[in-house]
Amino acid sequence: MFTLPLGDDDAQLRPLEPWHAREFLAHIDRARPYVDPWIPWATYSTDLDSATATLQRYADRQAEDTRRIYGIWLEGTLVGGVMFTDFDAATGVCELGCWLEAEAAGRGLVTRACGVLIDWAFQERGMRRVEWWVAAHNTRSVDTARRLGMTRDGVLRQRSAYGGKRHDIEIWSLLSDDVPPTDAYEFPAPAVKAEKAELDRLMRVFLGAFTNTGGSRPNVDVVREVFIPQGTIIANVGSEPVVYDLDRFVEPRQKLLTDGTLTEFSEWEVAERTEIFASIAHRSSEYRKSGFLNGEPFEGAGRKTTQFVRTPAGWRMSSMVWEDI
Repeated sequence: MFTLPLGDDDAQLRPLEPWHAREFLAHIDRARPYVDPWIPWATYSTDLDSATATLQRYADRQAEDTRRIYGIWLEGTLVGGVMFTDFDAATGVCELGCWLEAEAAGRGLVTRACGVLIDWAFQERGMRRVEWWVAAHNTRSVDTARRLGMTRDGVLRQRSAYGGKRHDIEIWSLLSDDVPPTDAYEFPAPAVKAEKAELDRLMRVFLGAFTNTGGSRPNVDVVREVFIPQGTIIANVGSEPVVYDLDRFVEPRQKLLTDGTLTEFSEWEVAERTEIFASIAHRSSEYRKSGFLNGEPFEGAGRKTTQFVRTPAGWRMSSMVWEDI
């Protein structure tokens, strides 16, 4: 069995095989609220027998050269995976898919892993076209297709049924003749600066503070730990900006996320650019969010700009402005 590093953050890509079933089941139980609407076999993999059967089906299809599945491990824990949901060597066309636990989102793991499979399909197997089929409202997956340099070919209206409703399916593709963006799935440099890694961590902690998927309890108070005490957060979403100090920002959101008003909520970065100037830094981000507000599903997107300062205790956020789009 091979193990392929996905960078210098202790992420690895490995074949996901039937003997992984127990670990796979534990992972799917953690990921289920996040992936169940999009990955059909997540619904069916509910015990050890069904989890084993899921992986065995992929093993059988791999023997036929029609499907393959790989897991993504982060610091020794299975957190997601990528797969060829269809692989037709005769026509030179294959389809990619992916899934990921909420806690592992925002690190570029899926993009990097998909890049490995795309390179293998084009360079080793001579495939001509890699497809990406995605529910039109699955914004996370649509964002991944864009990062991989894919082109949106079209929409199959009401192609898929789930939860008693019909859903549109978008088809994205990448051709072997296409030139992907230079940084589409480039691995991190071997020596990533410690400063950038710490700023990435602070942003993950901030966004993760509001997550309450799968019955998890949000930890909004952690916002006070990633900001300096005098930190300012500004919402530029209405007719005039609203300026918060940390207390005014934290308290109503803690209530909103714990009293049943906002459930299954998560927010994640889809793109960022960070500039570091000695002891100050600036980060521009694009983000997505989804959840249920008063029982109704919603999705959204926006932009953030965040300023950081290096303090005696390390890097901290000093201010943030966000707008929804």
